Amino acid sequence: MMQDEQKRQVLNRLKSIEGHVRGIQRMVDDDTYCIDVMRQVHAVQKALEGVSALVLENHLNTCVTTAIRGSDVDERERMIGEIVGVFSEMVR
Repeated sequence: MMQDEQKRQVLNRLKSIEGHVRGIQRMVDDDTYCIDVMRQVHAVQKALEGVSALVLENHLNTCVTTAIRGSDVDERERMIGEIVGVFSEMVR
């Protein structure tokens, strides 16, 4: 579960990204120069990476910390496995 401040930040960033994507759609509709469209797509990708980093930070500070401090070894190993899996997916 996301803490209130982090949730607000993530939602604000996602709303901004949504608007940015709509702008890219208009650019395509208006036959904007391809390189300009690509630059805007790249900006959205970077913004999404920022959202991902916020969500990961929240997850590490809540769910993972709870599992590591807890006595359930299986849950702790599951959480660590999830984190390793996410990082593996990100580097592909």
